[in-house]
Amino acid sequence: MTQGAKILLVDDEPAIRDAVGYILRSNGFAVETAASAESALDSLARERFDLMLLDVMLPRLSGMELCRRVRAESDIPILMLTARDAEVDRVLGLEMGADDYVTKPFSTAELLSRVRAILRRRELDRGMTVRVVGSLELDVSRYEARVDGVPVRLTPTEFRLLALLASHDRPFSRREIMQHLWESAYVGDERAADVHIANLRRKLDRDGEADRIVTVRGVGYRLAAV
Repeated sequence: MTQGAKILLVDDEPAIRDAVGYILRSNGFAVETAASAESALDSLARERFDLMLLDVMLPRLSGMELCRRVRAESDIPILMLTARDAEVDRVLGLEMGADDYVTKPFSTAELLSRVRAILRRRELDRGMTVRVVGSLELDVSRYEARVDGVPVRLTPTEFRLLALLASHDRPFSRREIMQHLWESAYVGDERAADVHIANLRRKLDRDGEADRIVTVRGVGYRLAAV
C-alpha cells in the first residue's frame, strides 16, 4: 500500500519542508524532514524509509552528492526536486541514481502523482517473477539482478527498466520506456531514457565485452541474450 508509506523529505528551506510535509501528511504519508544532507544521512542510518524526496540545492554537501552516497548503499527510491530551468541538474540527478524528478514550482497534484507512481511501481514489481535472458537473471519479486551469478546493484528505476526490456524480445522506443517508468502518457523529456540506458549498460557490462542493451537505430533499445 502506498498509503502510510514513510518518506524522508530533505530540503534546507523551512517553508518547503513545512508545505510539502503538510501535503504529504494530509494524504496519509508518514514524513520525517531533514534540513541538510548530513542530517538526512543520520536519519537513513537510524530508520528505513520507502522514499526520499531530495532537493538538489543543499548547503555544504549537495543533493547530488547525497544522492550518490545513498545510492552506493541503498536502493531506496529517490525523487529529486529541481529548478525548472536546470536541465543539467535533472540529467545529472538521473546519472547519480535518482529515479525521477519534479521541477519547482510544482503543483500538489503533480507531486502526489509522482510520489504515488514511484511507490506503486515498487509494489507491483515485487509481485512479479524470475526472468532469465542469456546470462542475466532478474528476480523481480526480490528486486535482485545477477549477471553470470554475480549480483548487480540497480536503482529501482534501473531495475524496472531492465524488467521492461526483459519482458519481450523486441526493441522499445524512448517514449515507451518513459511511459512505463512514469506510468503516464505524458513523459516530458524522452532523452531521460538515454541516461537510464547508459547507467544500465555501465552496470551490466562492467567487463566492456558484452553488449546486452542493443541500440536499434530509429527505433529504440532491445535486450540481447548474451
